[in-house]
Amino acid sequence: MMYPILRRIFPAGAAPAQAQRIVILRPCCIGDVVMATAALSALRASFPSAHISFAAGDWSARAIAGHPALDDILDTGTDMPTRSLGGFWRLVRRLRMGRYDLAVSLVRSPVMSLALWLARISLRAGLDSGGRGFGYNLRVAVDPAALEHEAEIYLRVVGAVGGRKAHTYANLPVAESAGASVWERLRAAGIDKAYIVAHPGGGSNPGAQRTAKQYPPAQLAALLDTLVQATDSELILLGGPDDSELVAAVAGHLQASAQQWAGALSFAEIGALAAGARLYIGNDSGLTHLAAASGAKTVMLMLVTDPRRYAPWSPDSLALHKPDSPASAAQEILAWLAS
Repeated sequence: MMYPILRRIFPAGAAPAQAQRIVILRPCCIGDVVMATAALSALRASFPSAHISFAAGDWSARAIAGHPALDDILDTGTDMPTRSLGGFWRLVRRLRMGRYDLAVSLVRSPVMSLALWLARISLRAGLDSGGRGFGYNLRVAVDPAALEHEAEIYLRVVGAVGGRKAHTYANLPVAESAGASVWERLRAAGIDKAYIVAHPGGGSNPGAQRTAKQYPPAQLAALLDTLVQATDSELILLGGPDDSELVAAVAGHLQASAQQWAGALSFAEIGALAAGARLYIGNDSGLTHLAAASGAKTVMLMLVTDPRRYAPWSPDSLALHKPDSPASAAQEILAWLAS
């Protein structure tokens, strides 16, 4: 393997930083970017007066725009800028122009570690999985076989930079304007009591399509019917601009009536809607992570991914791993709500 050789060529051993200009990098995907808000908040706590930028693709960056720990967002152009030579060099140039003295990389890509070295950032902290972090001079070892939550791994990088253990949850404070907009929409829809929000989509990001993450529409409808009846709640089916057919498919299997809001809300409004709900339920998707980080009581249906790595990084969430049936899932959710 070439990585052990590269590790010996590139010097390491940097000390914790006293930085004024910081960039944190997690270009893709929405769920990963939202989980990285825990690391972002811990970084802000360690460097309260620093200028902090977040490097992310346009699609993912919209999920955290306006976060109070951020000063600005560095647009990487695409969600995976290291996949092409052009994207790679654009990223290097953008990083050089930022004149950062600290980079915090939450990416396992060896190409990303090389990009930061070429950008001439003096302290480069990042994940070193199997020697892939050769370009960092503050390397945080990651065992690919260890079952460790992604957010905890990100926090270890910040802990190494700040010289102390870091811990906080993913967080996306709800903007007052988004809350007001959602309240108006609820009022216009005639929703004046508790409501449940469900998102049947997910698994789609630029460059990645994993529809196997989606709970089947008929099964999701059966689960929602039970929850709506048991909690005496209204139901809102949520989706992105491309989810209209999927939302309609779930609605077609429902016995309960439901509002269908596909492509109707911004990320900030989705967070506000979720935060005000009795329950938010969705697949392993960026929007479910966003809902949990916004303070919603959140259930994530995890069909193909391991909750020990990718469950919402939130104190008020439930991850159901490969639920046996809608009936058993509903029973577990209702017991959790009552606890």
